[in-house]
Amino acid sequence: MKTLFFSLLMIISVALFAQNDLNIGDKVPGFEAFADDGSTWKMKDFVGEKYLVVYFYPAAMTGGCTAQACAYRDLSSDLESQDALVVGVSGDNVEGLKFFKKAHNLNFTLLSDETGKIAQLFGVPTRDGGTFKSEFNGQAFELERNITTSRWTFILDKEGKVVYKNDEVNAQKDTEEVLEFLKNNT
Repeated sequence: MKTLFFSLLMIISVALFAQNDLNIGDKVPGFEAFADDGSTWKMKDFVGEKYLVVYFYPAAMTGGCTAQACAYRDLSSDLESQDALVVGVSGDNVEGLKFFKKAHNLNFTLLSDETGKIAQLFGVPTRDGGTFKSEFNGQAFELERNITTSRWTFILDKEGKVVYKNDEVNAQKDTEEVLEFLKNNT
């Protein structure tokens, strides 16, 4: 009896998780979030304009996340030539995102998903957040985040449908893989 109950519980859990998992061809429900400048960023303002690269990263100012963000910064003109707009999403608060953007001269929008609602919408796993203390250019800082997202990347077409999904992102290669996809499939 316990085995049957456990099996049913597992099936229900998997079914509930799968309902939130976006896959290729799925239309993304509109979402909005606070951007690194404190403004409200709305997906609906960009659908129909460009391809939208939505990448989730665990935490601002950490090694892999910084490498990934800087690669998006460095290849921004190549991405723009493919008619793509990049937005990074993490559980960091707005103040942390603002610091991250300024510290690394990032040239794209970062979104604060402190509650994990955007991650949940895309099916991106999350875990507890925390506080990150370090030093940058001789300045001590402390960044807080409510949740930590897994590193996943999506590309939405101009209709807001998922055309690319990577749930096993390599932080150093992500931007190049996104750019290659855009060059070959758009």
